Amino acid sequence: MEPRAGFLGALSRFGADQTGSLAVLLGLAFIPIMIAAGAAVDYSYAGMVKSKLDAAADAAVLAAVDYPTIAGGASGQQAAQKTFAAQSAGINRVTVGTVDITITNDSIAGRTAVLNYSATMPTAIMSLIGMSSMTIKGTATANSATPIYMDFYLLLDNTPSMGVGATPNDVALMVNNTPDKCAFACRDQSNSNNYYNLAKTLGVTMRIDVLRTATQQLMDTAEATEVVPNQFRMGIYTFGTSAQNPGFTTVAPLAADLKQQKTLAAAIDLMQVPYQNYNNDMDTDYDGVLSALNAEIKKVGNGSSVSSAQPVVFFVSDGVADENNPSSCSQPLASGGRCQEPINLSLCATMKDRGIKVAVLYTTYLPLPTNTWYNTWVAPFVSNIGTKMQSCASPGLYFEVSPTQGISEAMTALFKKAVGQARLTR
Repeated sequence: MEPRAGFLGALSRFGADQTGSLAVLLGLAFIPIMIAAGAAVDYSYAGMVKSKLDAAADAAVLAAVDYPTIAGGASGQQAAQKTFAAQSAGINRVTVGTVDITITNDSIAGRTAVLNYSATMPTAIMSLIGMSSMTIKGTATANSATPIYMDFYLLLDNTPSMGVGATPNDVALMVNNTPDKCAFACRDQSNSNNYYNLAKTLGVTMRIDVLRTATQQLMDTAEATEVVPNQFRMGIYTFGTSAQNPGFTTVAPLAADLKQQKTLAAAIDLMQVPYQNYNNDMDTDYDGVLSALNAEIKKVGNGSSVSSAQPVVFFVSDGVADENNPSSCSQPLASGGRCQEPINLSLCATMKDRGIKVAVLYTTYLPLPTNTWYNTWVAPFVSNIGTKMQSCASPGLYFEVSPTQGISEAMTALFKKAVGQARLTR
């Protein structure tokens, strides 16, 4: 028999013999099945490792853009490196390779941190086919707007008109207990039984009382809102302590110590008058006071730092000027050049043109139909007061408080609007 014929015959018989074929096939299939199962285990662990590394990367970039890090001048790169190293150190069977961190600072967009990492881990079963390790890569990005630094100049109307009752019930209580049906609690220094003292005796809450409390509460709100030290500074100003020396008056100079400002705000009180109708009651000098406030604001910053704070005028008033203005009054003059009129919008425009934000809280001028003076000199333009006050304000920074609303809540809402609107400009 030829060797070739013998081999071919044996091969033919092997092919025809089916004894044990299933065991052979299973044996041949076992190797890829084991490799696939091992790969699943390795990939599953790699997925868990990547999740932990991604979490470490997220924490690292957040640390880099954290407000305290920015405000304190700390290196975002160092903060990110330290955080990533600490959180990735406890992951088993992982060797961290490259960690690239890029920090960019922009005066408008704020700070952006990007971290890219690469790590390796040894495989278990997959090493049988020559794959001894796996590479894991990831990236994380975080952005945080730079804190806006703002200076608030609170100009508070404390003139005799703010001695009116805070609510209709308070007004009625004063009217019913005064012989001339007067709703105003004037601080007449010549009369120990003046209406200011009467209001205190009757338990009447005046608008000036509410304004004082609201200003103090605003300091608490500002302090709670700050995300970095000295982010908000406050200054408190009025129209004067007495009618003999009216004009722009500092209650608390601009400062970042908001607890101290809250204490100083307790001095806010109604302007005193030496006697009834002193100086024709011309105590609300919008032209002089607002011009002086504009001069008080020396620098208009973009909010990027304490030294470059964005100034905001916080003007709280009932919207009626009462001053000596015979040359440019928009309303008919009373005796002695007395001018009662809505606010002159050019005063607001001067500040807004400089880049100063003007927030206006209009404490609605209450109609006093039993008062002859009101009916003659104020009633003709009373419907325009709110319109003028709104036009004085920067867009979105106007709030009107009716007799049934709270001045404190309104001041807080206006403050939050101002902070929410703030944007850095180049």
